[in-house]
Amino acid sequence: MKQLTILILVTALVWACKPIKKIQTAVSKPVDTTATVSMADPRIDSAEVINGILNKIDANRIDYKTFFGQVKVDFTDAVGKNTKATAFVRMKKDSVIWLSITGPLDIEFFRILVKPDAVLIMDKFKHTIAARTVAFLQEFIKIPVDFYTLQDLLLGNVVFFDNHIVSYRQNGNDLLALNVGDYFKHLITMDTTTGRISNSKLDDVQELRNRTCNISLSDYTNIQNRSFSLNREISVTEKAKIDIVLNFKKVEFDTPQGFSFNVPKNYTKK
Repeated sequence: MKQLTILILVTALVWACKPIKKIQTAVSKPVDTTATVSMADPRIDSAEVINGILNKIDANRIDYKTFFGQVKVDFTDAVGKNTKATAFVRMKKDSVIWLSITGPLDIEFFRILVKPDAVLIMDKFKHTIAARTVAFLQEFIKIPVDFYTLQDLLLGNVVFFDNHIVSYRQNGNDLLALNVGDYFKHLITMDTTTGRISNSKLDDVQELRNRTCNISLSDYTNIQNRSFSLNREISVTEKAKIDIVLNFKKVEFDTPQGFSFNVPKNYTKK
C-alpha cells in the first residue's frame, strides 16, 4: 500500500448556528444537485423549517470523551485497483486521533497519529517516519480540513454545513436541504422522524474544479445512547473517481484508550 493510498484512507476515515437570514429562491451559482431541490410552499415559515433542520442535526451530533472503532476498509483507486484493510481508530476528544492500519494476516503496515497541530505517519513496511503539519493534509486533499473536522468525519457528524440553507424540499419521509458555504454546496438528505442523515453530497463552489464528494450513511444503531452509522460509502470525483466503503465492526465510547506511538531507532525520517 502506497503512502498516497493511506493518506486518502485517513481522509476518508477521519471524510452551529448564526441568526437565520431570509431564504433565497435560488443558489447564487449553478449546481447539478439543485435540480432536485426546490423551495417549499411560500406559505410555510422557512425560518422555522430551517431551525428545525439545524436543531435535528445538533440533536444527532455525537459527543464523546474517548472513542474506539474497528473498521473494515475497501478502497478502489482511480485506475480500478482495489485495496482492503482494517483500521483501528482511537480518539481522545480535541486531543489526539490514533490509527493503526493492517493488511492480510493482521500485519500492521501503518500507524498514524494526528494532533491539532501535527501528523505523524509511521510506515512499518519501509521503516520510515514522516512528520507533517495539519496544513499538509489540507494541501494534499485541497479542502480546509483540520483536526476537529477529522473528528467529526470519523464520528459521522455533519461537516461543512451551516445556517445558510438556500433551498429545501420534503420528499416522503425525507427532507432535502441545500447549503452553500465558502467552499462547498452541500446537499443533505435527512429522515424527518429521526433526524438521521442518509446522504451527504458536496460540490465544490469553484465550478472549474468540478469536484464532488458523495457520502451515503446507513445501518444506524444505538451505541451508548448515540445514533451511529456503521456503514459509509464514499465516492470522490474530480478528474478521476475513487470509492471507499467503511464498515465499522466494533465501536466503543468513553472507555480507557492508549495511544502508543513508539518509533524504533532504525526508522529513517522522510
